[in-house]
Amino acid sequence: MALGATGYADILKAPHAARLLAGTLVGRLPNATAHIAIVLFTRAEGGSYTLAGALTAVYGLATAMGQPLLGRAVDLYGQPRVQLPAAVLSALGMTLLAAVGTGSLPAAYAAVVVAGLFTPPLEGGLRALWPSVLGREDQVHRAYAMDAVAQEVMFTVGPLLVTLLVSLWSPAAALLVINAVGVLGALSVVLAEPSRTWRSAPREAHWLGALRSPGLLALLGAFFFVGLALGSITVAGVAYADGHGRQAVYGWLMAALGLGALLGGVVYGARQWAGAPERRLRVIVALLALGYLPLALTPGVVAMTALSAVAGVFLAPAIACAFIVVDRHAPSGTVTEAFSWLVTTFGVGAAVGTAVAGPAVELGGTSWSFAVAGAGGIAALMVLMATQRVLAVPGRTKDIASSSENDRNGAAEPGFSTGLEA
Repeated sequence: MALGATGYADILKAPHAARLLAGTLVGRLPNATAHIAIVLFTRAEGGSYTLAGALTAVYGLATAMGQPLLGRAVDLYGQPRVQLPAAVLSALGMTLLAAVGTGSLPAAYAAVVVAGLFTPPLEGGLRALWPSVLGREDQVHRAYAMDAVAQEVMFTVGPLLVTLLVSLWSPAAALLVINAVGVLGALSVVLAEPSRTWRSAPREAHWLGALRSPGLLALLGAFFFVGLALGSITVAGVAYADGHGRQAVYGWLMAALGLGALLGGVVYGARQWAGAPERRLRVIVALLALGYLPLALTPGVVAMTALSAVAGVFLAPAIACAFIVVDRHAPSGTVTEAFSWLVTTFGVGAAVGTAVAGPAVELGGTSWSFAVAGAGGIAALMVLMATQRVLAVPGRTKDIASSSENDRNGAAEPGFSTGLEA
């Protein structure tokens, strides 16, 4: 773990790296906290849980639609011209929700649609910047692992920040403050030199964009099921906590899951890995599925908390390895869009997982809802196994050093790929 921390510290010493990572995480706070912020706001306005769930679902669907579209716009027009206006429009959507409340349902739904649709694709944008910021391929791979670890921290701290703002002021104030902070994060990113000077590689005009890559489609299919598994755990965890009479149990399970992912990401980033990343991803997803399966046993609270920690260990490594595979298979000039599709597919899978886990609880109890997670992990592995030949052929062949130079200079080169079999 110390080696991983040292490697991450070396990355953050690179010019602009710490600022870009921090700005991206802050800029993504509105999206990371939207589900809990919308629920708390709706309930404070006197709305039902059904309405709160509907508004949250609409926001999620709008985000899923907007991410790849905005990602494609970033590839075409650059980061500052897309990221900052999108962040402002998204914040205005949440501001409208805070202003109109739930008294006018059409206005409330319109507000969350705007907020979700214009959520800036900062996550994909950062990953597109790492090659030009770091230059060395091993450092870029480690940055992907650090990125996955940082996400776990953000998704833990973000909801706590919302609840703190609600307790100090109000749910409406929490919406406004979180989104204002998000705009500042996006501003910090787009004003940084790497973001201002980054240019996507030339792209072939095609209406499918990044989706014309068979390898990318295979990866997205697998990560739909990884998202489904994770989404089902959030519902199954609530059912488990209810069955054990303490809502605090849910917090312990989710904290253990996050801690496991955090530790797994740190260890994964501590070393360089031999072999093709596509093959490594199959192994990691297999271990991820094996970690999910024992959850269906639903033992006592202490044992269940330990199983949750084990189930989380391979999540961050799977995500980090997937980032490398995206880089290798995204068509030239579509890297931001490709990363955004991964975010969207994972999010849609999580939404489906929450929808499936609910009926599973009703039909077969808590064990069945946790079994959905195991089934999702197995399905993800089956997709990767069935598409081995497609994933074995990377879509691009340019190394990181030349990629970073051309990203700075805007040179007309084919797309970027991780040439090292790491």
